[in-house]
Amino acid sequence: MPYFHVVFTLPAPVGEIAFQNKTIVYAILFRAAAETLATIAADPRHLGAKLGVTMVLHTWGQTLQHHPHVHCVVPGGGPALDATRWVACRPGFFLPVRVLARLFRRLFLRELENAFDAGKLRFFSKLANLAGPQAFSRRLGELRRLDWVVYAKPPFGGPEQVLAYLGRYTHRVAIANSRLLSLADSKVRFTWKDYRQGGKTKVMTLNADEFIRRFLLHTLPDSFHRIRHYGFLANGERSNHLALCRRLLATDTASALSKPANDPAKGDCPFTAADFLICSDCGGTMHRIATVPRCRNPQPFRCDTS
Repeated sequence: MPYFHVVFTLPAPVGEIAFQNKTIVYAILFRAAAETLATIAADPRHLGAKLGVTMVLHTWGQTLQHHPHVHCVVPGGGPALDATRWVACRPGFFLPVRVLARLFRRLFLRELENAFDAGKLRFFSKLANLAGPQAFSRRLGELRRLDWVVYAKPPFGGPEQVLAYLGRYTHRVAIANSRLLSLADSKVRFTWKDYRQGGKTKVMTLNADEFIRRFLLHTLPDSFHRIRHYGFLANGERSNHLALCRRLLATDTASALSKPANDPAKGDCPFTAADFLICSDCGGTMHRIATVPRCRNPQPFRCDTS
């Protein structure tokens, strides 16, 4: 089956709070992202199934600045809510990212507010004023007006690619040795990709102490688990859940093999263009609003070989 790669990213103002409250806020990030995927997937309008999710926390960007986000590897389907059949997602489309982003924002800020009310958050330096209830409430209001980013990457090619990805990324640190170019005159040179310019590779030079400071930004609290599993991949009942998934998939495959293919000559109803009019952004059905007439005197195509 296809596996999808979904990334939940915290806005920079939330990242500042997360840096001063790593254990609390990183845990909220995991829970809010997992609940978002589970809630939207369970909705019959989108999928109507229970998902399995593996999440990996990354806290860095290409220049080693603090940039907390979670990478989610999600199978493209799951058992129906009544566990009687396997529900597969649409080909090449998982869940609408705008819907995911809005729910993720709401769930995360609700848990962040609960943590503040319980006295679990601490604020220092330039964030010290957020310790007051009114100031924190105003900050929450500002965060609710921001557009939060959830990014769904194209699906992996198959299980082999998923294993290769997890093998590379699960225990990665903030920067790989292959990106380090030199250390000279107390300056460190390393490569980084500028995704605002199409992933162009550039070279950054930092003073050694600044490089070390940025690297240490990504030290996690003791005993914090940066790899977590949810849904039918959760550790508690994973064996039973996977056995159910394999049984449902086997039944689904057998049914598909025994079902004759559509044959228009026999009066069967083949797929039409309307079956694929799905918006890749929101997941809704697209409707035709106009038709562009054909040109009555089309010019023959000429290949320019110059």
